[in-house]
Amino acid sequence: MPSEPSGGGIDTGEKPTRAMVLHPEIKSQVRVRDPELALAEAVSLAHALPGLDVVDDRIVRLPKGHPGMLFGSGKVEELGEVISQAEIDLVLIDGPVTPVQQRNLERAWKVKLLDRTGLILEIFADRARTREGVLQVELAALSYQRTRLVRAWTHLERQRGGLGFVGGPGETQIEADRRAIDMQMVRLRRQLAKVTRTRELHRAARRKVPFPVVALVGYTNAGKSTLFNRLTGAEVLAKDMLFATLDPTMRAVRLPTGKDVILSDTVGFISDLPTQLIAAFRATLEEVLEADLIVHVRDIAHPETEEQARNVRDILADLGVGAQTRQIALWNKADLLPQAQHAALVERAQMEKDVYLGSSVTGEGLEAFFTALTEQLDDTRYMSELHLSFAQGRARAWLFSQGVVEDEQQDAQGYTLHVNWTDKQKQQFRSLLDTE
Repeated sequence: MPSEPSGGGIDTGEKPTRAMVLHPEIKSQVRVRDPELALAEAVSLAHALPGLDVVDDRIVRLPKGHPGMLFGSGKVEELGEVISQAEIDLVLIDGPVTPVQQRNLERAWKVKLLDRTGLILEIFADRARTREGVLQVELAALSYQRTRLVRAWTHLERQRGGLGFVGGPGETQIEADRRAIDMQMVRLRRQLAKVTRTRELHRAARRKVPFPVVALVGYTNAGKSTLFNRLTGAEVLAKDMLFATLDPTMRAVRLPTGKDVILSDTVGFISDLPTQLIAAFRATLEEVLEADLIVHVRDIAHPETEEQARNVRDILADLGVGAQTRQIALWNKADLLPQAQHAALVERAQMEKDVYLGSSVTGEGLEAFFTALTEQLDDTRYMSELHLSFAQGRARAWLFSQGVVEDEQQDAQGYTLHVNWTDKQKQQFRSLLDTE
């Protein structure tokens, strides 16, 4: 049977699983990333999974990928000897591996094998804490598993005979397994739909609160959770580890400038994020779509910071975040920059619009960043005169709850109010009147 990535990590008992990480560099493919940096990220992914001991990692250069085993026969034999001598239990391949390639390599090397998607699914399964997160990971894992059923294991080629009432061959085991997975996915989608409805009720309640929502987004390990903790005092897991935070966390917080906001810390993005996870976590990441302001936190000290920023922008675009959503960038981890590079980036950030250089660890540059946040969120206010009847008590109470009433007078017809409000509050007030 296929390996089950939703099992919550690799567990072989108390003994750590000895792992090898391979990054295939295929010459026939367009080179997007530096192979050394790509391998380092893959090793970091492996370290993010408990119970793994990475004893070997290497780049495997290939003229082209082989359909049956990814690597050529000579390379498969060479790696097999290394795997045997090092007593490797698990091989992690940093890239896509077809079901047939996985089957053949597992047979040749006599080890378990995971590709990049399978590894990320394992990490997410280990990190999910909320009910929604667990359901989403399980759904994504089943979607991935379903693709692994395509003639990948010999036992799935058996046919299960019918009872003789209908002629012809019986249902193959692979079809039965696929049907069972489909039924399980339908059940999970129903459960997720209930959770989503509950979350929408919470979201609707938040809309009534006059606090703007600020969403922190960025590449994994960019320092979002550290910034979140600095602002909120919350004990969100913040380690030098990929995917240290999985489930979104929201807190009401008062910025140092005195501005009250709701801060949302989202899951970190990563290059080649599995399509199953993008689809499964779309609901969770919809918090970003609801945000009044998106803060893109970048690890500016990382060698591939530009590529990471491009991946984040692409995923935001896939989620439907358009140009109308206000965004601001924090070039984080400035404390890790060499002095010359730091000075150059200070000048560059000053020339860029809505870009601030700082450090969520040392606090450098955050004062200007917080001031900019406040300016972005403080919409222009203006005075209006409103006339409400005595029957419109709910609308009157809402205005007072928003703190926008400057003056009120009462006569035989009702109330005359002078309010100092924003366009957003005016729109919310009109929606309230339409429901009365």
